Amino acid sequence: MAGTMFMRVEEVAEELGVSVPYAYKLIRSMNAELKKTGCITIAGRIDRKFFYEKFYGTREQAERRN
Repeated sequence: MAGTMFMRVEEVAEELGVSVPYAYKLIRSMNAELKKTGCITIAGRIDRKFFYEKFYGTREQAERRN
């Protein structure tokens, strides 16, 4: 899944070690932030780059793991 643009709720939950309902809550919050900037969002999914920037302060998943 690392090659896709969006992360699904299950992947967010696994990455953060949280429950699926809590991952939905986090995604809703991040999507609301993106909507304020004029972005179109998809319920239950979050842009991968935005996710890593918000949680790890990086733009790329590979940077965080190195």
